[in-house]
Amino acid sequence: MINALQTLRDRVAEMEEQFAGHEYRVPSLWVNPVSPEGDRVVTVNPAAFFRAGMDAILSHEDEAPEMLGSAGEWTKDAVVYNMFTRLTSAWDHDGDGRVGLDDLAGGLRETGTFLKSIVQLPYLKKMGVNTIHLLPVTAIGSDGNKGSLGSPYAIRNPYKLDERLGEPFHEQGVEAEFAAFVEAAHRLGMRVVMEFVFRTASKDSEWILDHPNWFYWIDADIPDRSEEHPDGYGNPRFSEEELQVINQRVRRNDHAALPPPGMAYRNLFKDMPLEIVQEGDRMIGLMEDGSRVRIPGAFADWPPDDVQPPWNDVTYLKLYEHHSFDYIAYNTIRIYDSRLAQIENENRGLWNTIINIIPHYQKNFSIDGVMIDMGHALPRRLKQSIVDRARKVDPDFAFWEENFAISARSRQEGYNASVGYLWSDEHIPEKLREFLKMLETTDIPVPFFATPETHNTPRAAQRDGGLAFSRMTLVANAFLPAVLFLHQGYELGETFPVNTGLGFTTEEIAQLPSHTLPLFSESALCWNSEEEFSDLVARVVAIRRQWQDIVTNPSQQCFKLFETTDPRVLCYVRQSPDGARAMAVAVNTDCAQPAKADVWLNAEYDILTDEIGGTEVQKNDQDAFVLDLQPGQGMVFELRMPKLEFEEFTP
Repeated sequence: MINALQTLRDRVAEMEEQFAGHEYRVPSLWVNPVSPEGDRVVTVNPAAFFRAGMDAILSHEDEAPEMLGSAGEWTKDAVVYNMFTRLTSAWDHDGDGRVGLDDLAGGLRETGTFLKSIVQLPYLKKMGVNTIHLLPVTAIGSDGNKGSLGSPYAIRNPYKLDERLGEPFHEQGVEAEFAAFVEAAHRLGMRVVMEFVFRTASKDSEWILDHPNWFYWIDADIPDRSEEHPDGYGNPRFSEEELQVINQRVRRNDHAALPPPGMAYRNLFKDMPLEIVQEGDRMIGLMEDGSRVRIPGAFADWPPDDVQPPWNDVTYLKLYEHHSFDYIAYNTIRIYDSRLAQIENENRGLWNTIINIIPHYQKNFSIDGVMIDMGHALPRRLKQSIVDRARKVDPDFAFWEENFAISARSRQEGYNASVGYLWSDEHIPEKLREFLKMLETTDIPVPFFATPETHNTPRAAQRDGGLAFSRMTLVANAFLPAVLFLHQGYELGETFPVNTGLGFTTEEIAQLPSHTLPLFSESALCWNSEEEFSDLVARVVAIRRQWQDIVTNPSQQCFKLFETTDPRVLCYVRQSPDGARAMAVAVNTDCAQPAKADVWLNAEYDILTDEIGGTEVQKNDQDAFVLDLQPGQGMVFELRMPKLEFEEFTP
C-alpha cells in the first residue's frame, strides 16, 4: 500500500472546511511545533491538524530504515516506544471530562486511532525513538469481555485489525490508516513491531464456525469455577504426589509420560459438535444427541497448581489432535507430552493459518518485526516455522520474545530480544546492584528490555521516589547492553497502570478491578502533565547514540561495576574492546535524599563533565572523583582508562 500516507493526507485535507469551527482539543505535545504559549492543551480544526501533521512527515527527508539482511539484529540498536494504540492516542477531545466511547460530531473518536498515532510520531522522533512496539491491534472478541472495550489479547481474528482503531470521518477504513501509520514511521526512520498471540483466541473467534476442530469443547451447562461453583470448570487439580512427579519430570525435560489430569476432568471435554450457532456473544455447539457444548476459557497453565480462576475472554487453540489428549492441561498446551507432540498429530490446517499471519502483515503493511506473546509455550516446530516463513519474506525481520529469562535458548530459537527481568528488580537498589554485577560476569546472549515498567506492571512513577525514580532508571538503563524500552506514558510521569498482571499485591489488585484498567476499558494518558521529562529522554538518548558501539556490546569484558563510598550510588563503566573510548554512568538510587560518594575510576582525566547537565566532577586528594547527586539523579561521563584485555564475543 505504497503512498498510503499521501492518499490519507489528501482525503483528510478535503474535509478541512466541513470541520471549520469544531473545538477539538489535543495535548500540545502532539502539535509540531509545540504551542509557543506553553499551553498544555490546544484547540484545533481536527482535519487541519491531521493534515498538517502528515504534511510535516511527508516533507521530512525520507529516513527509511536501512535494510541490513541481518535477521533482525538491528534490534540491538533499538530505542523502543511501546504503544497501546487505543490508549496512547486517546484524549478527551470535547473537554467534557472523560474519554467517550461514542463518536463525536463529524465522526471523530476519543479513543486512540492510527491517525492520531501518526501525528504523535514527530514527538517520538524528537525523543530519539527509532522503533514502535504495538500491543495487539487486531480484531477483539466480545464473549467474556472484562471491560467496555475488551482485552487486545482476546483476538477474534488475527488477520483483521480492530475497527475502533480507525477514524470514521474519512471513510477510508482502519487498514488505510494502519498502512499510512507504518509508512509514516518508516519515513521518519522508525521500524514497527507488532505483537501477536498464537496459542489462544477469543471464545467467539471467527475461526470457530469454519474450524470447530481447532477448539476444545465442554458441556454448555458446566459453570466456570468460582466461590459459588467451587467444582466448576477450571485448571485440573493434582495431588501432592502427582505434582511432585510432574515437577521432577519437567525439570529433567522428560516428557515421555507426563501425568494426565484425572478421568473426571478429562470427561468434561466433548467431541467436536456437528453444528455451531451464535447466541449473543457466545458460540454454542450442537451435538448429534441434541446436547449443547461451549468453548471453555483458558487458565494459567504453569505451574499446574496455579489457583487463578479461568480466564473468561480467551480459550486455548487445539494445536495437536489426539483422542487421548483431547483436553486442556499443562501437558497439552505448554509442556507437550511427547506422545502428543508428533508430526502426525499436528493440527495442520491451524498451523498453516498461524504460520501465515506474520507474512500477511509483512506483505500488506511492511511491518519490521513481531513480539510473540508466550512464544516459549509454542511447539518448537511451529515456532521455527513461524520464524523461517517470516525471514523468507524479509531477511531483516526481527523476533522478540515475552520471556522473563535472559538465556541463550532465546538466541538459538531465532529471537533478537527478550523482555528479561530488569523491570522486576530495578525498584529495589540491592537487586539492581545484583543485576549490574551479573552484567560484569556474564556475556549477554540476547538483548533484554531495559525498562522499569511494562504494560503489566506498576508504573515507575508509582514506585517509591515517583518521578525521581523514573528519571534515575532512564539514565541507569540507557547504557546497558540492552534495548532501551520506553513504555507509553513513562516520560509523562503516568502513575495509573495499564494492567495488574505482574508485581501487584492482592490488595492492589482488589482496588483496581479489571473493568477500571486501560487494558480493558477506555482511558487516556496524562499528556497534559507539567512534570513530563521528554526533553531529558531526548538528551539521554542522544548521548546513548554517541556511544552506540560500546552500549550494544554484550561482552562482560566491556562492562564493569565500580564500588563507591556510599552504597546508594551505583557506578558502572562501559569501554570499547580496543580501550580507545570509555564512559561512566553514576546514579543515586535514593530518590528521597541526596548522596555524596567517592569513586576511583582510574581515569586519565582529573575533571569529568556530566554530559547530561554539564556539571564538573573533580578528583579529591585521595585521587577519587567526588560525586554529588540529587535524589534519583544520574550522570554520564566520558573518560579514558588504561587499556583492558578483551576477548572476542560472539552471541
